[in-house]
Amino acid sequence: MRIRRAAGARAKAIVVLGLDPGLRHTGWGVIESDGAHLRFIDAGCISVDANASLATRLATLHSAVVEIATRFAPDEAAVEETFVNMNPASTLKLGQARGAVMLAPALAGIPVAEYSATQVKKSVTGAGHAAKEQVQAMIATLLPGFRGMGADAADALAAAICHAHHRGTAARLVEARSQRAL
Repeated sequence: MRIRRAAGARAKAIVVLGLDPGLRHTGWGVIESDGAHLRFIDAGCISVDANASLATRLATLHSAVVEIATRFAPDEAAVEETFVNMNPASTLKLGQARGAVMLAPALAGIPVAEYSATQVKKSVTGAGHAAKEQVQAMIATLLPGFRGMGADAADALAAAICHAHHRGTAARLVEARSQRAL
């Protein structure tokens, strides 16, 4: 079944904030998604003092993401899920950082979607277990303007791209179901 739109009808372009949480370095990236077209807006990395208390680091992360969300006014946000490693204490701290980062857009009323690292990498490179260098290379290809901003920013942009791809599919499914119900 093919979904038809009225002549000249276009989906509204949306601004997506991608976040790659970390306790010392949190990547962020902002893109605009207009159907299949993606446009790089900005990206960077929030770095916190590793010697600061956990509470201070979490507060710094949260405040920085609030500032970024205020500056770019995203319509939606995407966050990479926590990678569970062998050290439970490290995993717990990373989860706390992720919570601080997710809270900022959520409190601003911005919907936050979560994606596994495998989903994010597969959306950008076609392989769920791609190396960081592959992700960075694809981000530079997909988003001209992104250059030399580091792996954390590239991972955040990858999360935003993943969301842009998945949200479009979800919207088409909802539209198809509503057409079928008529």
